[in-house]
Amino acid sequence: MKMVLIAIWILQSLLHCSVSKDIVYHVKEENSPVINIGDITADSQLKDTALLSFSQLQQKGTQLFNVTTTGKIYTTQTLDAESLCTFEKECFHTIKVAVHKAGKFIKILKIKVIIEDINDHQPEFPVEQIKMEFDESHGKGTKQSIPNAIDKDVGLQNRLVNYELKGNNQQFSLSTFQIADSLLSLEIVLEEKLDRETKDRYDIEVIAKDGSNPPKQGVLNVHITVKDENDNRPIFSDKTYNVSIQSNHQRNIPVIVMLAKDSDIGENGKVSYYISSLTSKDSMNNFRIEQQSGEIFQSKHSNLEKKKSFKLYIEARDGGSPPLSSIATVMVNVINQQNNPPNIDVNFISTQNHNTATILEDIKVGSFIAYVMVTDNDVGHNGQVNCHIKDDTFKLQSMGSKEYKIVLKKAVDRETQEHYHFTVSCEDKGLPALKLIKICQSKC
Repeated sequence: MKMVLIAIWILQSLLHCSVSKDIVYHVKEENSPVINIGDITADSQLKDTALLSFSQLQQKGTQLFNVTTTGKIYTTQTLDAESLCTFEKECFHTIKVAVHKAGKFIKILKIKVIIEDINDHQPEFPVEQIKMEFDESHGKGTKQSIPNAIDKDVGLQNRLVNYELKGNNQQFSLSTFQIADSLLSLEIVLEEKLDRETKDRYDIEVIAKDGSNPPKQGVLNVHITVKDENDNRPIFSDKTYNVSIQSNHQRNIPVIVMLAKDSDIGENGKVSYYISSLTSKDSMNNFRIEQQSGEIFQSKHSNLEKKKSFKLYIEARDGGSPPLSSIATVMVNVINQQNNPPNIDVNFISTQNHNTATILEDIKVGSFIAYVMVTDNDVGHNGQVNCHIKDDTFKLQSMGSKEYKIVLKKAVDRETQEHYHFTVSCEDKGLPALKLIKICQSKC
């Protein structure tokens, strides 16, 4: 048992003697090959340096360094920290060197060569630009992810990336949170509600800067489109429209073209036109509207000669879901082109024969003799009528719209005059004015 303990102590002593404290050298990456980085003879603090010789132990992989027998260390190639070390906290390579004194092996030195990263890479995004959409309906705090930048440098400061938004973009901010060592996840955050009708596109730049001084940077261009919400209804330029047409207006020519504008886009801004159910049946029967163009035409069976005006309620409706709409009023005034003479109908109280009445000699002045009704189917001025009697014995008095009565104006005397003749004359206000004269007689 004692012999075993002695053997273990001797082995530990030999191992401690054969491996010295590391010698550390620094070399920057991307230097030219065959650069001297150190002198082992000078830095090892070994005695009898004139008797020392050095030999590099072979290691797996590419030999990056060469050690001369006199202890000089050279690079064998241009060093690239990014290919040799992947995001290590410290990028280094260990060289094992056997030391001989007067040809006799005495120990192995471990040489630590730290490869210093230079800032030869800038942060890079996987793409130069991206497109994204925010809805008008999105509220404050809505987030959308964007790709992060990668800096291929291995030095902690050189690969550390910070982000910022460039320019004055109060509508958006940038949110970051760590997902791995020196790796951040990015999100564009909506800071205020958007209005597509005010502005439908935003172009912002996300700047990625590394930790060097001065920093290198990469840029991601973010193109934001505001997606439309159906928040606007079609608007007519006026609430009421007045249009005048002739009674013989051609059916293939629009009476009026309606136009309503909707600030939304796509289906939300597509406007169709309808005659509202608020419109009377008579007006609906006389007019129709083209849904897409807003053109109002006479209907196939319209008859504009019987009425002088029509009132239409026109609805403009967008294609949103649900749709929004507005209503305008259209007043169609008909100018009558047909001018017919009035028709006079006289009804006596006591009739002897057609257009002849019998009255008593002692009838009082002011007594009712006959009822007169005038008809004129024209509209407008063409249908407005004035009537009168040119006679000293009888007088015409109005009873209202196109109705009159004939009364006795002065006393009659059969012995003086047995038959009286008078004329009822009615004339419209058309151009030209048309007149009808009806001759009547009365017998005492």
